[in-house]
Amino acid sequence: MSKKIIEGGVDLSRHYLERLPDFFKDVSIEGEFFCSRNQLTTLEGSPQSVGDHFICSRNRLISLKGAPQSVDGDFNCGDNRLTSLEGVPLIIGGAFSCIRNQLTTLEGISKSTIGGGFFCGGNQLTSLEGAPPDINGWFQCKLNRLTSLKGGPVYVRGVFDCSDNKLTSLEGAPRVVDGDFYCTDNDGVRFTEEQVRAVCRVGGDIYV
Repeated sequence: MSKKIIEGGVDLSRHYLERLPDFFKDVSIEGEFFCSRNQLTTLEGSPQSVGDHFICSRNRLISLKGAPQSVDGDFNCGDNRLTSLEGVPLIIGGAFSCIRNQLTTLEGISKSTIGGGFFCGGNQLTSLEGAPPDINGWFQCKLNRLTSLKGGPVYVRGVFDCSDNKLTSLEGAPRVVDGDFYCTDNDGVRFTEEQVRAVCRVGGDIYV
């Protein structure tokens, strides 16, 4: 039996859905798939693969189980109630965003390949363990509870932002950041530009 393919995109945003229609479960979408601003608690019923962006932000998701196996564009699951990244697609061609959830760990995403930036701000993370080592874009982890940058990326090809955490040192910071480096407002600790440059080669400006 051949796989069902839908040309173009699908927009189910603002449809007051509590779950996705079963119709998409064994389907590949060539365009984008939007299901944001609903009342979804699960991604069961998602298409197997998406040829562009997959946006499931602003729902009531507590898990990513059932998400597509591959997304060629961005994957945005921000503004939900996630406590785990288990079920995240194995392949994400664009950026990944899980901002403003209830995550305490990035466990579950270490096996995924991410082609763009990585945004995990506004959670309850105490560690960056599990983050991709090489980020092809921004890496934003501000507004968490990080006391260390250990386990985070080694190379960031965009901006690195670890502001508004509980850092007392920059140990574990990326070795190379091509863009700007932000480390402001860390529990009253004021880092210096010299401290940043001692641990990281920064291509842009430094904000302390």
